[in-house]
Amino acid sequence: MRHFLFLLLISFSVNAQDLGQAQHCGYDFTSYLVLNVHEEGAKENIKGLKLTLVDLDGKEVLNANNQYSWKDNNKPLEFSFNYLIDENNQRIEQPIEGVKERWYFPYAKDNYFLSIVNTFPADQLKVKIEDIDGNKNGGFFETQIVELNYFDLFVLCTNQARDYAVQFGRKANKPLEVIIKKATK
Repeated sequence: MRHFLFLLLISFSVNAQDLGQAQHCGYDFTSYLVLNVHEEGAKENIKGLKLTLVDLDGKEVLNANNQYSWKDNNKPLEFSFNYLIDENNQRIEQPIEGVKERWYFPYAKDNYFLSIVNTFPADQLKVKIEDIDGNKNGGFFETQIVELNYFDLFVLCTNQARDYAVQFGRKANKPLEVIIKKATK
């Protein structure tokens, strides 16, 4: 009888643990901001721009104590341009015949992206887009500050993305489109 009660207790314990744990995915606790930055009438993203997070006053924010991202603690947060990787996860600059390639961040193509925490305060921050003199574009485009909202987040491991998709307005997990203007010199 004692053995039966012991087995019954273990069985209840295992079932309770299964109910309390949700399935995890590789993006738990992480979301992404993805921006599609191009000129009016063009589809190709403009490479070589500097995209950083700024506060509502336009001042660069620091990622103090990983408040906004799990990467780059106590540093300003700068977007990266998505890139191709090979089957060994090594960065490649252009497609190579016979080599299977894919995007580093698979949910975006040739876009800018930034890894952020799921509790990211999108309504309290903006993105500053700069074309710095001396870079690839040579200061050809105007500096622009873009407002963010919660629909701009790529939320990958939650029902929140599905819930946003059925609401009115812009669909979730779609790059934020930014049309950048040429600088007047």
